[in-house]
Amino acid sequence: MKIDSGTTAWMLAATALVLLMTPGLALFYGGMTRAKSVLNMMMMSFGAIIVVTVAWVLFGHSLAFTDNPSSAINNFVGGFDALGLQSLVDLPTKDDGTGMPSLVFSAFQLTFAIITVALISGAIADRAKFGAWMVFSAVWVTIVYFPVAHWVWGTGWLNTMGIEDFAGGTVVHINAGAAALALALVIGKRKGWRKEPMRPHNLPLVLLGAGLLWFGWFGFNAGSELAVDGTTGLAFMNTQIATAVAAGAWLVVEKLRDGHASSLGVASGAVAGLVAITPACGFVDPWAAMVIGLLAGAICAWAVGLKYKLNYDDSLDVVGVHLVGGVVGAVSLGFLAAYPFLDQQSEGLFYGGGFGQLGLQILGPVAVGGYSFIVTYVIGKIIDKTMGFRIKEEDEVTGIDITTHAETGYDLGSVHASGVSSPNGPVTSVPAPKKVEA
Repeated sequence: MKIDSGTTAWMLAATALVLLMTPGLALFYGGMTRAKSVLNMMMMSFGAIIVVTVAWVLFGHSLAFTDNPSSAINNFVGGFDALGLQSLVDLPTKDDGTGMPSLVFSAFQLTFAIITVALISGAIADRAKFGAWMVFSAVWVTIVYFPVAHWVWGTGWLNTMGIEDFAGGTVVHINAGAAALALALVIGKRKGWRKEPMRPHNLPLVLLGAGLLWFGWFGFNAGSELAVDGTTGLAFMNTQIATAVAAGAWLVVEKLRDGHASSLGVASGAVAGLVAITPACGFVDPWAAMVIGLLAGAICAWAVGLKYKLNYDDSLDVVGVHLVGGVVGAVSLGFLAAYPFLDQQSEGLFYGGGFGQLGLQILGPVAVGGYSFIVTYVIGKIIDKTMGFRIKEEDEVTGIDITTHAETGYDLGSVHASGVSSPNGPVTSVPAPKKVEA
């Protein structure tokens, strides 16, 4: 089939937008940590880019998007027809009628795998060994993400049953959120948690990161149509609607609960809305996107407090925003789905559909969340017992940036000190300003 230049150009742009989301996430997460951990937090996102890219090229695309010769195994994971991506080079365009180069589709899907792994890192900020994180990323993406992507977007069992997930509410957010909870339980709480203040050290950085995520998410959602048509426009507009409404809903909850609306709240609310609309953006009417955004903003604002009630240390609220927000979006389709996508999809309950689709939209989060949690817990325990997953207590107190990376995010020594050494090198004296005679 001849390459469609319009579709290809749009998908290349969408792929770049989604890749930008991971550095955006690094800024978002980095600003939410304490100053002594900002570089490590950002390095975990960039580490995910490195590891997942290599795994995707070698075998990831193949396991997620090709068929396994055995039909029984194919329900769980794909085959080995695209190892090294060579078969995609030999197949200039996809055979689905989109006119898109096969490698462009693969690159687009790669960016989804990258950010899914990076999302997990927020739950274990301040205290995870960087080497252990890199090993975990390679193992987790191989035996959790690739099979789950095959279940939902490949020829796996959930796709065959007819689950709806337009852009990754189940594959990305529920998957990452459940893994984050498991890993937080394996690694344990930060030293001083609930006893010492652990506030975000740089809220402008958080807002910048949230803005980049919001911007990149248009590629994430609208690009998932894999074409340029009416559904692309619908997904684009619904993304904006739900995100804005969720940010506002979070602020209202904060104002009523705490007496003030915060910058961290508007950033977190926006991300919650982005998460919740992801599985639904191409399947619901704009008014329904408003409902989803409202529910996501309010419910996630409440859910981030669960860690204090249930006593687990999810450092940057990955569970409360991504797991809970993903569930809100996925289940909402059982009620609000209005635009059947491909032949196997069905309308939601409010549009005349039966309870069957609602059941599928509940089954998906339960199956993916359960699988991700259990397997992640096992992976985390094995790494912890072999190479150790957590840094030493004294290193955590000193700061993981300096003890792991021999760097600090902010070298203020040259301004505030004289004749001393800073972590980034010797600090020279700064002469006092000369007095000007009148």
